[in-house]
Amino acid sequence: MADRLLVIGGKVQHVRKARELGLDVVHVQFPDEFDRGNALYVDQALLLDYGDIDRLLPLARALHQVYPFQAAVSQFELGLLPAARINEALGLTGESVETVELLLDKWRMRRHLAATGVSPVASAVGRSAQDVRDFVKRHGLPIIVKPIRESGSLAVFRIDDQAGVDAVADRFRALDGQFDARDLTASDSFDEFLLEEFLDGPEISVETLSFDGRHVVVAVTEKECGGPGGFVEIGHSQPGACPPEVVQLVSDFLDAVGLRNGPGHTEVMLTSRGPRIVESHNRVGGDRINELAEIAYGVDMESYALTAGLGVLEPLTASPEPRGGAAIRFLTPEPGRVVEITGLDAVRADPAFVDVHLDVGPGDQVPPLVWNEDKVGYVIARGASAAEAIENGKRLAGMVHVRTVREEES
Repeated sequence: MADRLLVIGGKVQHVRKARELGLDVVHVQFPDEFDRGNALYVDQALLLDYGDIDRLLPLARALHQVYPFQAAVSQFELGLLPAARINEALGLTGESVETVELLLDKWRMRRHLAATGVSPVASAVGRSAQDVRDFVKRHGLPIIVKPIRESGSLAVFRIDDQAGVDAVADRFRALDGQFDARDLTASDSFDEFLLEEFLDGPEISVETLSFDGRHVVVAVTEKECGGPGGFVEIGHSQPGACPPEVVQLVSDFLDAVGLRNGPGHTEVMLTSRGPRIVESHNRVGGDRINELAEIAYGVDMESYALTAGLGVLEPLTASPEPRGGAAIRFLTPEPGRVVEITGLDAVRADPAFVDVHLDVGPGDQVPPLVWNEDKVGYVIARGASAAEAIENGKRLAGMVHVRTVREEES
């Protein structure tokens, strides 16, 4: 009998890949996100708000009794903790609740790293402007203010001056209610904030797969950021450089948080004082990082993530050698109502083309570029090297013309 997975959330590609790997699939999904495309690859389904673990756990337990599965997995931020809770409650394989909580809760992670001596970064939790002033008095400017449990650069502020110090607590709390609940891992995300010392230098992400506690660096992603505060990711590329001290740091970090099997997406700042951990996740990175890794390194990390600990795929014995370059460039047209989109056919016909995607069409609104969620599309390009792929990505992105008008102009 085939192994069976409980796949929580994610995209159709995740359940399709699980089926193609010979696994039976139970899919837990929001009711409005499950359709005929999902049903092609799914044997059983639980349709509910899976962020409500008190509802999900008894249903998963009952289903497991009559239709047992080997593990619960998720490649979506909101599903990581439910998967760990189910695995722990049912005695199944998978990362521990403690490990997942350490990765989701950045304050808990910072305290744990400080206690273990891995990548120490000054940090504190705040609720008020006075808390911000006290932190600045101890550590100076600039500082970072961000949510304790969110990802994707959501609600991250860089504070450089006294005006920012005085205003950021109110600016942060004012964001409460402005995001879809499915984009948040906690309902109280804007009650408190994390204060951190500013880490200078470029940021990379290190994509890893772990096999019974042995960590393999699969890919290194270099980032280009922009927008207000410089936190909106407007481009990624692979392969990136990974100094030996970064490999060691990431390995020490994954050991410290107890990650044993499956993927890791660890963000590292290459500061003037050496590399420092920004944050990490026990999932494959977003923003199509898996597709970049497939092009640049020939590894489908999602397939390894889905089968972690099950012995379905042969473990990697060493980091793969890059076989070319890959880059994603995000589309950030001027804010306003979309009136015309041109250039897509020319992009698709280009030899460097891999993929293009737009979330908007004529009549839709393009928001101002503030957070990562405000990006409206992307192009993916290949090249003989990362540098060539980046240039191809910029060129293809420049060929996509999303013409907008502000309402006062129309």
